[in-house]
Parts: sequence; structure tokens; C-alpha cells
Amino acid sequence: MNETGLTEEEVLVLLNNAKDKDLKYDRVLSSMCTYPHKIAAKAHMQFMESNMGDFGLFQGTYSMEQEIIRSLGNILHCSSINGYLTTGGTESNIQAIRSMRNSHRIKVPNIVVPESAHFSFDKIADVLNIEVRKANLDEELKVSMESLESLIDQNTVGLVAIAGSTEFGQVDPIAEISKLAVEKNLFLHVDAAFGGFVLPFLPENNEFDFSLPGVTSIAIDPHKMGLSTIPSGVLLFRNVEDLTHLKAETPYLTIDTQYTLTGTRSGAAVAATYAVMQHLGREGYRQVVSRCMELTDHLVKSVKEIGIDPVIDPVMNVVALDVPHPAQLRSKLAKEYKWQVSITQKPAALRLVIMPHMDFETIDMFVADLQKAVLELQ
Repeated sequence: MNETGLTEEEVLVLLNNAKDKDLKYDRVLSSMCTYPHKIAAKAHMQFMESNMGDFGLFQGTYSMEQEIIRSLGNILHCSSINGYLTTGGTESNIQAIRSMRNSHRIKVPNIVVPESAHFSFDKIADVLNIEVRKANLDEELKVSMESLESLIDQNTVGLVAIAGSTEFGQVDPIAEISKLAVEKNLFLHVDAAFGGFVLPFLPENNEFDFSLPGVTSIAIDPHKMGLSTIPSGVLLFRNVEDLTHLKAETPYLTIDTQYTLTGTRSGAAVAATYAVMQHLGREGYRQVVSRCMELTDHLVKSVKEIGIDPVIDPVMNVVALDVPHPAQLRSKLAKEYKWQVSITQKPAALRLVIMPHMDFETIDMFVADLQKAVLELQ
């Protein structure tokens, strides 16, 4: 920091220089985030000073948060919904598992998650001092029910299912896991950080939400396919009792208790999420998802024409391509062709996420460059 401050114009030059170094989403096929909707960006700017950590001061913003929770409860089939806006799936997952742990008096608790679970569960093991057991996947890259059940013991406090895995966009057999959770009297958290704003708007009926009696909590991220601003996640509980396991006293605020992990929370993200959900409505989200799926289908058809198959038929707008030398191919596409893609681990593949910033022309350009890059590596 300088002793004497810079002029506004000088600061803006610095900001623009930094912004120029950031990649634009236009050639990014690796991210589950995208450009926020224009109305979300406007709402974010309007409510930048509001702090949901002390929402007694910001009752208007708080009322929008409650409306978001109710709306998502309706979409995800729960009229008694409870929850709050988080910074995203990692925080939501931490809090869901923390609620499981706090509801039991077990010295060495464990949870069982699919091998495909997000890396936030590795953080959870460390932060919450809880054992995270990882169940094997089947040939469709869904969690194996046999493996999942074999890992449950008397110290298990809950199960986790994935609705839209980060690597493959796959959905676990959540209806079966729900039955198992009820049978074993276990909590069931569904990580739908990505799939939560996709699955309800697909024509297929994917059972993953509170319509299943065993589902205790759900994580869903509006800053992904919800087109809100970053950071914007939501943690939802079926029963208010599960939220109370996260209670902390806050005597010096306008509210006397908090249930959140962070103290200060962004009211701007609340306003952005509220605005875009109100503006798009269910029909608007159906159109967004439908277009992404059309682009996904176009991508799969195009790569098959050049001899490349997907690892699995895409369930949503995430595609893993069975290509030779995926790590080398990823590097080549980035350095020589300026495309940002990612790779999966088991099995190793080239991973693409077809977000709303994509279009048919861009997909065609990518496939053409992919074909050249693959040939050059042979």
C-alpha cells in the first residue's frame, strides 16, 4: 500500500490490467461456473453492503433469503423446508455433515460417501475429525449399493449421495440409498451442488430430492447453473431439528443465535439469487437447461463422428471423453489451441462442462481443434 493513495483513474487502470489477465469463459469448457445473469449482477451491486450475518439490520434482504428457501423447497418437494445461503457446495457439505455428527454422541463417527464425491469431503474429514469412507462405483460410475452398505457400521452417522458428480455428471441411485437410510435410521445428505439446478428442469424424472423420505439435507449452488453471482450456495434441511444442531449464541448482534458456518454472509449473493430466480422462473430455467443439453448432444454427436466416444452417456451437461493420453491432450489444447478443459481420474478421460456461455459455433470450433490435437499426439 502506498503512503498516498492513487486517483480513481489510476486504480481503474490497475483493475483493467488485472482483468485482462483473467481468462474469459468463452473458451472455457472446464468450469461449472459461468457468466451470471445480467439481473443477478445488477442485484448484487445494489445489495453489496448488506450482511446476513446480522440480518436483523437487513430485514428486506433476509426476506429474500427466506423466499429463496421456500422456492427451492417447492422445486425439491418439501413444504417444511429450512436452510440458508452459503458460499457454495463445500460450506454446505461441511454444515450438513456437522449436523449429522452433532446429532450423535459417537466418539469416532464415520460417514459413507461415493468414491465420486467432491474433494470437499476430504476437507470435511480433516475439519470435523470424522472418518470419511469411500464406496466403490459401478460400471456406470454410480455408487455401488453393495459397497456402500458394506461400509456401514455402528459408528456410521450418515450417508452421502451425489446428484451430478463433478467429474462425470452422474447421479447415484438415490432412491435406493434413501431406502437404505430409512432402514438403517441414518441421515442422508445429497450433494446436488451442480445437479440441483439441472435435474428438476430435465424432461426425465430423476429421483434425488426430498420426495424420497430418507433424504435429510441437500446442497445446491445457484452460482452454477442457477446463473447467480459467486459465491452463492444453499443448504436445505427437511426438518428444523437438523438445523438446530448447528446453533451458536450471538449475544452482541441484533439476532441472538446463528446456524451458519461463516459469521459475515453476503446479502449481495442473496439478492442476486432472488432476482434471477424471480426473473427466470421455472420455464426460464427449463429453457436454459434445454439449450445446454442440446449443445451437449451436439458435442457428443460431433466427437463420435471423429472417432471419440463418451465414457458414459451424459446424464446432464457434463461430458467425459474417452481419449488417448488425456493429461497430455489437456495440456496441448490449453497451450496450442487456447481451450481450457479438465481431466478425470478414474477412469482417466477428458472432461467438458457445457455451460450457458457455450454456443454451437464454439462447440464446432472446439471439436475441430480436438481432432487436430488428437492426431498430433498419435
